[in-house]
Parts: sequence; structure tokens; C-alpha cells
Amino acid sequence: MKFNKVGINPGLAAKDFRRIARGGFGDGHNAYAHSMAYFRGKIYVGTTRGNFPLMKARLPIGMNPWPVECPENPFDLDLHAQIWCYDPLTDQWEMVYRSPTIIGDHGKPIPRELGLRGMAVFQAAHETEPALYVATWSPAKGPGCLVLRTVDGRTFEPSCEPGLGGLPVTVIRTLIEFKGKLYTSPAGSRGGNPNVAKHSVVFECADPAGGIWKPVSELGFGDPTNRTVFEMIGFGDHLYVSTLNLEGGQIWRSTLEGEEPYEWEKVIELGAYRGELNQAGCSMLPFKGALYIGTGIQGGGVDTQNGIGPAASEVFRIHPDGSWDLIVGEARDTPDGYKEPLSGYRPGFDNYFNGYFWRMVEHEGWLYLGTFSWNSLLGYARRENWPDFFSSIVSEVGERFIMENQCGFDLYRTFDGENWVPVTITGFNNPFNAGLRTFASTEHGLFLGTANPFGPRVRPIGEEELVDNPDGGCEVYLGKHLD
Repeated sequence: MKFNKVGINPGLAAKDFRRIARGGFGDGHNAYAHSMAYFRGKIYVGTTRGNFPLMKARLPIGMNPWPVECPENPFDLDLHAQIWCYDPLTDQWEMVYRSPTIIGDHGKPIPRELGLRGMAVFQAAHETEPALYVATWSPAKGPGCLVLRTVDGRTFEPSCEPGLGGLPVTVIRTLIEFKGKLYTSPAGSRGGNPNVAKHSVVFECADPAGGIWKPVSELGFGDPTNRTVFEMIGFGDHLYVSTLNLEGGQIWRSTLEGEEPYEWEKVIELGAYRGELNQAGCSMLPFKGALYIGTGIQGGGVDTQNGIGPAASEVFRIHPDGSWDLIVGEARDTPDGYKEPLSGYRPGFDNYFNGYFWRMVEHEGWLYLGTFSWNSLLGYARRENWPDFFSSIVSEVGERFIMENQCGFDLYRTFDGENWVPVTITGFNNPFNAGLRTFASTEHGLFLGTANPFGPRVRPIGEEELVDNPDGGCEVYLGKHLD
């Protein structure tokens, strides 16, 4: 590890990152590098495919024309999710899993998994070696979400019944190890939004290989406005959980002791008193004695279903005693006193388009935060509902200029939690890299995977014909200091 003159590792800059996979691993329908884990000395990446076609079929998103081919039936495309494995010693990728084809409820062949949204490495108390667990996204006509398991990195088998044992749910978003057990929650309902579950409950499992998951919280923590248990992480002696709530996301915590369902304490409400514009805690990470939360609004910062947004994201941190600080965001009065952003940054790191603070990771003493930015969609978005001031600004600058100079996710880092510096604000110079979805900190360096749904062919802004897009499809980067 390199150190500067004051004895601090200087952190990674854009020049320290090398792209090790592009174009969706050679298939632009691999839109999201949706999950990532370091297992048995290798990096595993789970993909989600055809995100734009699936969105068009499911949600009233205001785009016309759509950037990529979106057939009326998205299953006319190959939507079988994949897992890719990278060996840092050989610098080689290999596809080790492709979702099997099943017969859906409608009697037609479909992929069992559209996407793979979460990964965790876990070893139960009675096991002699760890296993890799993968959370899946099932089509609405499929049997429901699963947790896949592998011990050799090549054979992936379901470890539970669909829907965590029979629930009518289609998506699992996260898997977290804490206090010797594995925790998760459904994130999507059958035929509904993949980020909204009617069963907003924390599930616990001491032996995931046995496949028995049990609920350990009340539905929505007793609050019917909590639509989803969105994210979770262990910090100190508590498991912290964020919710998606249209009045403003909440943060709950529990020591997971005593009888089930455990006692849970609410530590943040009403989106840290920003209300609906902090709809959910998208990312959560302990760092140097505090828990950092990155917020977002579903739909990339614009919830068209519920008329919320657009708005940029915030970062706040929670201390073990339950007190909190605003780090990036909008200054405001709260019941806990006046809060102003300690970083000096307004929402989105002063970038209006950063709709999610999507993922965080600690690597070599630095906290890294990646965003989802929707500016790459400006040239395709319908304008009739835009605020006049915003429409006039975009018209004056021009969508093509924005696409060529200001698009792509942001990546920031901080050593102390308050002073942040940008690593890239252009998606590593690929405007189609709309989001940074996954991280993995390893001895080989910092791996990150992108969300890039602009493949395999894209419709250039202002044109009708689709053209091949070598920069479309998810990408993976490796950052490390060179000796």
C-alpha cells in the first residue's frame, strides 16, 4: 500500500482504474452488474438483463423514443441472467452460470431468473467451508425468487423453496451476514414493482443450506406505510434496516436478541425529515465509528408511479447513540436541531441528476460512494411534465452536449466522512455507464461493476435508427495503485 508524506494512503484516482470487462461481457443485453462478491480468490458478478425492455413493459416511464430495442413482449429477447467469474491471477473471465429455462404459469418457456441482485459469502457454524449465496429476481410468471448456493463456484443450486418458502414474491435485493446468521427480505411482489414488496419483513437463517428462513420482524415494523425493507447492514451490536416509504424512508435497528420477532427501535423517520425526497436508504455502510446512509427515490430519482421527484440524493450518518449528522444534502430544521451538510455539498454532490447514492464500500481506509445518474436519459425523456426552469436549462445547454460532456455515474471518496473528492463524474468517460451498482474490496484491488442498459444497440439522440453500441452493456473495473 502506498502512503503520502503524512502517512495516509492517498486513495484511488480515475487513472488507477482499469476496465477489465466491457459490453456486458460481450453481450449488451447484460445491462446491470447487479451483484458482486469475492469468493475462493475470484470475483463473481451476477447480471440482470434487458432492463429497458422490462421497464417499458412494466412501468409508466416517460420516454419516447426508448434508447434501445424494446419489443412488446420483452421475453422475445434472451433474458436469462448470468454469473461471470474473474480470476485476478490470469486476468480471464468465464461464465459459470446461466439461468435455466422453465415453463411459466402461462405455459410458455421463460428464464427462471431475470437478474441476480445480491451476493453474500457465508459459513454456518457446523460447516467446514464457506459458500456463496446469490439472491435472484424471478419473472412474474415464474415460481418466485430463490437463494442459490455454491461451494465450488461452478455449481449453483437453489437452497430454499421459491419465495423464501412459498411467499408470492419475486425479488430478493440483499443478503447480509450478521452475528453468525444470514439476513434478507423480499423486495418485489408478483406482477408488481421489483422494489416494492407486500411482505416487508426481515428474514433470518442460521443454516441457509437447509433453506429454512423465518421472519424476525413485524410487517413493516408495525407501520403500514413502510412498503419495503430496502437495505440492511450490521453496525456495532445492531442490525440496521432501511425502509422504502412514500412519506420518507425510515431506519430501524435491533440487537436480534430475545424472542422473535425481535424488538426493533426506529432511529430515523420521514427521510431524516426531508420527507418524500428521501424515499429510501439505498446504501448503508459502517465507517470509522458511524453508519453512513445514502438515499434515493425509486425509478432513478423520479418516481413516476407516485409523482415524487425528481430530486437528488443525500448522505447522512448515524452514531451508536442514535444521533445523526447531515453530510451531503439540503440544510433544514429538524426535531433534532438545525442540520446543514458538513461536507458543504448540496444534494447529489451538487449534481441534480444523481437520483441514487447507490452503493458504498470501504477500501484501504477510504469510503467510496457510487451514484446512479439519469442525465443520460435526457435525450429520450418526455418533457411535458418537466418544471419550466429545468426544461429551459436543458434546452439551452442541449441534450447532446450533456450526453457528450456530463453523463455517467459519479464516484466520490472520503477519508474522514466529511471531506469528499471526486474520482470520476463521467462514468469513467463512458456516458452510457448510468450507475455504479457493485463494489468488492480485495487484496487485488477495488472492483466495481456498472449499470449500463444502453446495449447491444442504441438509438442516438435525435435519430430513428438503432446502431451497434460497443460502449453499451455493463462494465467491470479494477482499481489499484501501481508499484
